[in-house]
Amino acid sequence: MFDKLEDLLHRFEEILNELNEPTVAENQARFRALMKEQSDLTPIVEAYREYKKCNETVEDSLSLLDSENDEEMREMLKEELNDAKKRIEELETQLKVLLLPKDPNDDKNVIVEIRAGAGGDEAALFAAEIYRMYVHYAEGRRWKVELLNVDEIGIGGMKEVQFVITGQGAYSRMKYESGVHRVQRVPETESGGRIHTSTISVAVMPEVDEDIDIVIDEKDIRVDVMRASGNGGQCVNTTDSAVRLTHYPTGIVVYSQTEKSQLQNKAKAFALLKSKLCDMEQQQRHGAEAELR
Repeated sequence: MFDKLEDLLHRFEEILNELNEPTVAENQARFRALMKEQSDLTPIVEAYREYKKCNETVEDSLSLLDSENDEEMREMLKEELNDAKKRIEELETQLKVLLLPKDPNDDKNVIVEIRAGAGGDEAALFAAEIYRMYVHYAEGRRWKVELLNVDEIGIGGMKEVQFVITGQGAYSRMKYESGVHRVQRVPETESGGRIHTSTISVAVMPEVDEDIDIVIDEKDIRVDVMRASGNGGQCVNTTDSAVRLTHYPTGIVVYSQTEKSQLQNKAKAFALLKSKLCDMEQQQRHGAEAELR
């Protein structure tokens, strides 16, 4: 482990030296790659440097204890020695965790899809609350939220909503939200005071990078344009700006209507489709690996 840590420390110093070169900013792709690698290595390097410093403290304290006769000074050295040893144990555990292989998708942006399930209007209200919760959480972490598509009902609920969260480590924080979520309560739509159970499904998919080549054959896609539904204003539902894509091989249907421009909605719909296809491929691969095991 410590050989690996020394290699990472050496690599971190190489990155800093390269970033200090005036010509590195001319190649933006290289600059971004170096900045990301530096960001990934920083917590490991900081923990390892503190570990080495604590080891030096232990060695110095032991050396001074051998030559120190003053009892009060010896007690101080012993206390310092014990604190350093305790911190070394904590840092060893921390370093082992930091060196674990990361999910390659952890730093990616995410596309989140929330759908109302059992429970009718109450499920749609629950879906809207969960959407607002994720938006507030993202804003608290200074992430950007961009709405892709929403199907609202009149009382403030959402039958379905899709949105993109852009920010460092978004997928690592959001990936465990996938699944069915349930609420048991007396809903606003209930007049008799009875407790209802409502469910929604949440899907979290890593946004597909531009450099990942996912080929979508034109003959496998049907593109429909239509008027956007929902609240009007600002030409949103007065022109044929909404776009629906149907992918024949998988049966996936995606819809985007939040932008005034048909081209912008089409681009958003294709981004969502690519993420869904990538997520489906990953799930199939993981399923095959699990079956093999």
